[in-house]
Amino acid sequence: MPELPEVETVKRGLTPAMEGVIIAKAEVNRPDLRWPFPPDMAVRLTGQRVERLRRRSKYILADLGSGETLLIHLGMSGRMLVSGDPLGQFAHNHPAPQKHDHVVLHMGNGARITFNDPRRFGAMDLLETATADAHKLLAVLGPEPLGNDFHEAHLISAFKNKLSPVKSALLDQRIIAGLGNIYVCEALFRAKIKPTQKAGKLSKPKVASLVPIIRDVLSEAIEAGGSSLRDFRQADGELGYFQHSFDVYGREGEPCRTPNCPGVIKRIVQSGRSSFYCAQCQR
Repeated sequence: MPELPEVETVKRGLTPAMEGVIIAKAEVNRPDLRWPFPPDMAVRLTGQRVERLRRRSKYILADLGSGETLLIHLGMSGRMLVSGDPLGQFAHNHPAPQKHDHVVLHMGNGARITFNDPRRFGAMDLLETATADAHKLLAVLGPEPLGNDFHEAHLISAFKNKLSPVKSALLDQRIIAGLGNIYVCEALFRAKIKPTQKAGKLSKPKVASLVPIIRDVLSEAIEAGGSSLRDFRQADGELGYFQHSFDVYGREGEPCRTPNCPGVIKRIVQSGRSSFYCAQCQR
């Protein structure tokens, strides 16, 4: 599942081709993805100006001139592809239509935005912009980890008396929005916290240390261009490359990168997901 840095990278790639531009024509080529599309979605999108493109957790939100917001979730294999951008931001000509091109937006500037999703775990919906935060998918989300509402006091309060493993607590979208398995593993390594430690048993200074570390891990991933899946693409079609910089994720059996540490990276399974850590560094 693409995580916050991947979604932010895609949003930034879409912005020059979409923001401030009218959707000249929208094509919806099937009735649903993970859930049914909203009624008359193609009609409601056609002719609308994209006033603003933003991200909330792992969702891309396009605020439209109609007062509606297009919500986009990439799912496991969804890709937003940009072609034919006249601004010269992208070098891709319009490709031939593909089997899994489920939604296509023909922009007024000549760009084409294609949502391609072979596994169909992605989603799109139309919300009222004024009440979008109350939508069932958004209302339950905690603060953005790169925003002002994510701070030491919030995390200390959220972890208080919590008996679940710290790994599970950090993946709880009600506590922090957008964090996923990869970047939680990386943050816990930097914080020298074992993923099985109970969240409520960590000292306040230890919990507080996670805040700047999480910010750094995510910021570095965004700067590097995203990473989660091997088939992940940025909006301009290029592979993300931050996967080459992981300290623990996917490195089972390899030496720990901490200087002078004799440990090797171990893998355990927590709630069906792989956790990678160094037993020497993380306690």
